[in-house]
Amino acid sequence: MIRGVLLLLALPGLALAQQGQAVFVNHCASCHAVERGAPEQAGPNLAGVMGRRIGGDPAFGYSPALEQAGAAWDRDRLLRFLADPEEMFPGTWMGANSLPQAAERAAVADYLQSVR
Repeated sequence: MIRGVLLLLALPGLALAQQGQAVFVNHCASCHAVERGAPEQAGPNLAGVMGRRIGGDPAFGYSPALEQAGAAWDRDRLLRFLADPEEMFPGTWMGANSLPQAAERAAVADYLQSVR
């Protein structure tokens, strides 16, 4: 009984993470990998990005704007970044590659939180 209740409580988050995976594949996967150990692409590997220092993957060469950010990725920062990377970090090499829809940004954030 308790397992069933816990599963029902987890379903909305699971559904959002699945939606996020679809959005990620359509909008982000051409530049970013999410599998641990996958080679870097045009953008850094995002496996375990939540909690990681912004510009902190030693295998990737970041723009100075991200190297100097001095903070760690959390949900709020990621949502803001996905809305307008250039506004958040002027000079970032990601440029105008944003996700204009709030629901898509939230889904991608949930997906990236699930990718450890």
